[in-house]
Amino acid sequence: MNMHTTDLRSRAAATPSRSTFILLISAILLAAANMRAAITSVPPLATMIRESTGLSTSAMGWLTTIPLIGFAIFSPLAPAFARKFGIERTLAASLLIMTAGIAIRGAASVPMLFVGTIGIGIAIAVCNVLLPSIVKKNFTNSIGLMTGLYSMTMGLVGAISAATSVPLAQRAGLGWSNTLLVWGAVSMLGFCAWLIQARAARTRANVGTAESGHRRTNVWTSGLAWQITLFMGLQSFNFYIAVAWLPDMLISKGFTSEHAGYMLSLMQIMGIPVNLLIPIIAERMKDQRLAIVAAGLVSITGYIGLFSNEAASLTAAVVLMGLGQGASISLLFMLFALRTKHAADAAALSGMAQSMGYVLAALGPIGLGLLHDATGSWKWPIAVMVTIGCAMTIFGMASGRKRYVE
Repeated sequence: MNMHTTDLRSRAAATPSRSTFILLISAILLAAANMRAAITSVPPLATMIRESTGLSTSAMGWLTTIPLIGFAIFSPLAPAFARKFGIERTLAASLLIMTAGIAIRGAASVPMLFVGTIGIGIAIAVCNVLLPSIVKKNFTNSIGLMTGLYSMTMGLVGAISAATSVPLAQRAGLGWSNTLLVWGAVSMLGFCAWLIQARAARTRANVGTAESGHRRTNVWTSGLAWQITLFMGLQSFNFYIAVAWLPDMLISKGFTSEHAGYMLSLMQIMGIPVNLLIPIIAERMKDQRLAIVAAGLVSITGYIGLFSNEAASLTAAVVLMGLGQGASISLLFMLFALRTKHAADAAALSGMAQSMGYVLAALGPIGLGLLHDATGSWKWPIAVMVTIGCAMTIFGMASGRKRYVE
């Protein structure tokens, strides 16, 4: 971040002082740090949780699906909350809810496991929707760089959570429930950062008032908005399938649970460099179609590689999946800002795309868990991932044309 601070500071839309500016970037990155860790920490512990609670494979799929349902329900509400209470206060409240959800989930009982997961899903939904709007509002000339920074942070912390779950549970002796509690400290830091922003915002205009003269666009009637929504849904469908079931897929091919957890972490890590670099490059392109198609093809190649039973081929497949998915999600977050003219419209587009997109994505973990239970094999779920990857690339290419949601 230090390498880019001077450049970003000179181009930020409105920051009263250097310290305020640095606190804003820190708050954005802390919010991003909480957008995956609470979810990616669960799949490596799936075997332990099943053995402890007696949950079936398809029931475990609900632990990944429930947050997606929360995304679908609360994403369209987030812009309204931001207009009523202020974007900073809304983000602070969401991270407080996340902290409570993580605490409840760590109670080591099946009901609390699911109740806490619901709270986590609500909180992540709000962060998902409002961060692109914050970037559009405050970093108009640095959308690619800021999108890259927070996407990179999201991927990095997600990778750390996946890699450390099993060692913390087994080697450190925390068990699965206490391991999940660890991430409450990160969400509490995020809450404190946005509480500071909320207090500072009392003297500044938020998204709802800063653009009070702008008539908000009805994104639900825009063809482009629906293309972005389908791009979002199909990308998320495959990503959350990988988060939920990649460890189990690899365990079925001979990997240990710890090694499978490291592979999920590897997928996240491989997305980190492209999280940062691809948005910066794509922002300078005539449009984003070529970047989106390249990301889609890399992802598809990775999904096809999951058919292999060779450790080296599976490792290569995971690397390609990480690269393709990391590039795709960064490009998607960019589109919320690049395809709108105002921050309020960016929030509305983000809310729509993530609401309807996650309705589609929510079908993935539970649906493919049921498909696996019915067939006793991961071949058909992998075939579905390949098909979805092709469809995602088609809608992504349509979304990449330079135009605006109007």
